[in-house]
This record gives sequence, structure tokens and C-alpha cells, in this order.
Amino acid sequence: MVQRRFPNPRDLAPLMQFKMPELNGRKRRLDSALTIYDLRDIAKRRTPKAPFDYTDGSAESEISLARARQAFEDIEFHPSILRNVENASTHTEVLGDTVSMPFGIAPTGFTRMMQTEGEIAGASAAGAAGIPFALSTMGTSSIEDVKAANPNGRNWFQLYMWKDRDRSMALVDRAAKAGYDTLLVTVDVPVAGARHRDKRNGMSIPPALTPGTVINALPRPWWWIDFLTTEPLAFASIDRWSGTVAELLDTMFDPTVDFDDLAWIRDQWPGKVVVKGVQNLEDAKRLTAMGVDGITLSNHGGRQLDRAPIPFHLLPEVVREVGNDTEIHLDTGIMSGADVVAAVALGAKFTMIGRAYLYGLMAGGREGVDRAIEILQSEIVRTMKLLGVNSIDELNPSHVTQLQRLSPRLVAPATAAAAAKATAKKK
Repeated sequence: MVQRRFPNPRDLAPLMQFKMPELNGRKRRLDSALTIYDLRDIAKRRTPKAPFDYTDGSAESEISLARARQAFEDIEFHPSILRNVENASTHTEVLGDTVSMPFGIAPTGFTRMMQTEGEIAGASAAGAAGIPFALSTMGTSSIEDVKAANPNGRNWFQLYMWKDRDRSMALVDRAAKAGYDTLLVTVDVPVAGARHRDKRNGMSIPPALTPGTVINALPRPWWWIDFLTTEPLAFASIDRWSGTVAELLDTMFDPTVDFDDLAWIRDQWPGKVVVKGVQNLEDAKRLTAMGVDGITLSNHGGRQLDRAPIPFHLLPEVVREVGNDTEIHLDTGIMSGADVVAAVALGAKFTMIGRAYLYGLMAGGREGVDRAIEILQSEIVRTMKLLGVNSIDELNPSHVTQLQRLSPRLVAPATAAAAAKATAKKK
């Protein structure tokens, strides 16, 4: 039989300690976010549909992005036990200089449209965290303002080569004079991808006021207050624009850019050059032979060619073939610190986050970006310690296995012979 008694007040006292409520709504929201997906949920509640979908969406059926995220989920870690991991360090060297963590903030366009603090919040948060910040050609803060927001940190400039070459190189010159140390040349945008969410939402710069956008804005008044009471959207690199995002991109991007143009751009830049948007081994080899300082395996966050190769799947082969001769960076699909650890273990020297940063920005401005970085950092440290690893340099392929979900379909011998015969006939 259970023996019961009246509770002693002294026994109850330790159980009756109530936590003081957090009166700051922004801090309360951000403190409740334990993952990047939690920040995404907050961002979706607080941001009108058109700018949220511009951030969250990708091209056509959005298969590339889904596959990239799935690839990170389809891994198996292999921990070692009984290791002293009390002082695990996330510091590493990227492009000849130390960073506090093996990730940085990727270049994102139209950032102040997502949340009014925009690139200034991202750059200042990156500087405080000791990680690089990359400003997009399509950013909504100037090259000089971003430098002022992150005066002592590492600023990188991302270049789209325009049809107007003089204007493109004028930007490169401004970035060099402002002290940016790395040029990210993005090469996977000869034309704009088909981003159906934006088309359906009537996404334009500036945002268009329609009955639908007004209704959608009613539960999100602070976004509109910020948008209407701060400086109008301007761009890091172009004059004001009135039209859809796709129309803007198609008027700018130059589909004739080739390897000779890339060599010419490299010769104009005094710092490090990283080529972003590499999606096969042969291109990685050719770029390495050209002597670029790094390549970023990326399918543009799934925003260009749908069903493009998964960068995380390409990583081991590219590292094996050219990793000793140039730095391999990676983006697309990263939503947790464990994803970063897996990429580094398989040979990536550095990773970049785009949407993960923007979800934090939309959830809470500069404090939201800080929270996104904090979440990723804590996940990296915890994953490293659970693997039995003390430093970034200790991570290696033995710590992670890519489990196979998608694999090329084998061609039957008879089918292959018929195809070869048909090809010979055409010749």
C-alpha cells in the first residue's frame, strides 16, 4: 500500500519557483526558436507572402532544393567514444585567414525587402560572430554601407557579370577600394530560373499593392510599417527598378560569359577569387587549372535549373580530384549545424548559408540573425563533441556516410547497344 502524508511546505518551496515572463516580444519569439526551421515558422508568420515565398521558394517544381535538403538528412554519423572533448573548437582557416566557424553568410538579393534591416543586420552579425559576409550584386545596401557595418570583419563581394561590362567592373573596383577581400563570381545564371511562386504572387520591386497583398498584410502590420517608414529599396549596384524580379534579372545577366571572361575578371581583382555555381567535376578541374582560389559547389539554392545535381553528393568526388589544389566550398540545402559538420567531414573547407540566415532576419532583424548563427554554432559544437572530435581539422570522411536514396538507373546492355548503333547511323 502507498503511504500518503500531507505535503510539507518546505518540500514544496523548490517546486514553486516561477520563471519571470519575458516582456520583450522579439526576444521571447527568438528564444523559443531551437532550430532554423523554428525561425522559418516565425518568419512565415511575420512576413507577407510575396517576400517570404521569394526567400523560401526555388525554381519550377522546387525539386532541386528538396533533394539538397534530403541529401543532408540521408547521412549517418560515426561517433568515437571516450574522447576528451571539453574544449572543442570550431575555428578554421579559409582562403588564408582564420574564421570562427566553417560557415558564412551567402550573398542574397533584395534582402531589405524581406526585413528592413537587410544586409546591414547580416554584415554586423557576421562581423560579431567572426564569420564572412557576402554582399550580392542584387543586394539592397551599398558596398560602402556594408563595409561600414562590418568594418573589421571579412566582407566578400558576389559578382554577376552583366551585359554592361563597364558597370560590372565598376562594382568590382568599388569593392576592392572598400577593402573586400574575396570576389565570388557566380556562374550559374546565364538567364533567370523559372520561379513560379514569384510569378503567382506578382512579385515585383517594389512590392505591388493589390487586394491580395493588402489582405495578406493585415496580420503583419509591422512589416509594412517598416517598409513604408524607412528608406525606399535601393540596390548595391543598380538604379531603382520597377518590374518583376525575373524581368530585372533577364535585362542584366549576360548569357555569353565564358571561361575567357572569367580569366579576365580574375586579373582585375587584387584579392581572392572563388567561382560559385560549379555543378560537375570537369568544370571543377578546369577552374582549378586556371588557378582560382576556390570553387563553390552550388546549384543556386535550387533557384536556377530544377533537378540540378545535388552539391553535397558531388562533394566527395570533387574533393578527391581537386581538393589538394584549390579550396572546395559548398552551399544549398544547409539547415543545421550537423549539415555543416557533414560537409566539412567530407572535405568542404567552408560552407555558406542563405535561407537559414534570411529566416532569422525575417524572424527578428539583427537579433534574429544572431539567433540563427547561435543555433548553428551550438549544433556544430554539439555534433563535434558527440562524434568525439575536438577541432574542425579532425573531421574526416570516416565520420559520415552518405546513405543512398537516388542513384542513376543502369542502362540495359541491349538498350545501350541500340543507342550506340543509332548514333553511328546519324554520323
